[in-house]
Amino acid sequence: QVQLVESGGDLVQPGGSLRLSCTASGFSISIAYMAWYRQAPGNERELVAKISRGGDPDYVDSVKGRFTISRDNAKNAVYLQMNNLKPDDTGVYYCNIWGSDANWGQGTQVTVSS
Repeated sequence: QVQLVESGGDLVQPGGSLRLSCTASGFSISIAYMAWYRQAPGNERELVAKISRGGDPDYVDSVKGRFTISRDNAKNAVYLQMNNLKPDDTGVYYCNIWGSDANWGQGTQVTVSS
């Protein structure tokens, strides 16, 4: 069955960096657009970035220039490099097939605070 496991979240100070990882099993990510989402406290889950099968990225305006999404089809993994983190980036981060609302993992907590 499809399984997505996110990792790499942590408590970090404003301006810091984190690299999130997402390992997929049960399917090959090579056939899919993949995406990272986040859910801040009290808010709905929102799209942060997505990457096409060919590796073309797209970002929401609030993270452009700070976040980089990448994929390694051989490892069946997707990554999110986050730089210059801000308190508004705080939330639980999830990866999934873009557009899918099934098979959500547990996510990884990112907290940006001084």
